[in-house]
Amino acid sequence: MTGLPLIMVAPNGARRTKADHAALPMTVSEIAETAEACWKAGADAIHAHVRDETGRHALDADLYRQLIGALAQRVPQMAVQVSTEAVGIYSAPEQMQLVRTLQPRAISAAIRELVPDAASEAEAARFYGWCRQEQIHVQHILYDDADVARLGDLMARQVIPAGQPSVIYVLGRYSANQQSEPGDLDAFLRAATDLPQSPDWMVCAFGRSETDCLEAAMRAGGKVRVGFENSLWNADGNLAASNEERVAEIAARAHLLGLG
Repeated sequence: MTGLPLIMVAPNGARRTKADHAALPMTVSEIAETAEACWKAGADAIHAHVRDETGRHALDADLYRQLIGALAQRVPQMAVQVSTEAVGIYSAPEQMQLVRTLQPRAISAAIRELVPDAASEAEAARFYGWCRQEQIHVQHILYDDADVARLGDLMARQVIPAGQPSVIYVLGRYSANQQSEPGDLDAFLRAATDLPQSPDWMVCAFGRSETDCLEAAMRAGGKVRVGFENSLWNADGNLAASNEERVAEIAARAHLLGLG
């Protein structure tokens, strides 16, 4: 996989449950059904999280295999990106072991989690090098402009292999009440000018301004991730009925911009 499509759906994430929204998918069958509906609405990729029998976030290779198999049956055209998110539960070695065991085509991984300090760099370098060798597409999760600068440093020192990096800029994760604004993107874009190569970049955004943030990203040449992991609301402020409704709103904005 050389890159990811314009619109990716993140239908559940690691934290929200049906208590947050009745249509949030939790089981493998629910996620696969939602993915198919979102593909029909305009999403060509899914950012996949799986849950255990209690609904808890799980980095479980068997559960991921079940989901990847279900997605291949229901919506074979859709690219699948596996989340390695720690959520305060998993260690970096456990995150890396998931990927080595599962060998998915694409993953997202936070440099804050996999390379938290200098002592972790040697093992991280082995992991990132292995991913490149196995042609696993790694999207680096970046939470602020300091993360962008750190990515550049890690690439310069070959902890992360050279080449065009794939990144996702997370808007609003650490802002008040996790509410993002389109202007949050500016600091990321400024910092990215110092990277050795312009990244293949995507944006996700927390809160009620998700639609406006993602439109700003598309206008600036980026890709977008939308869905209930980050926001439950449409641009008009009303609660969205489903993930596919959120995807349809972003796909419509992309179409108006001549991108879809």
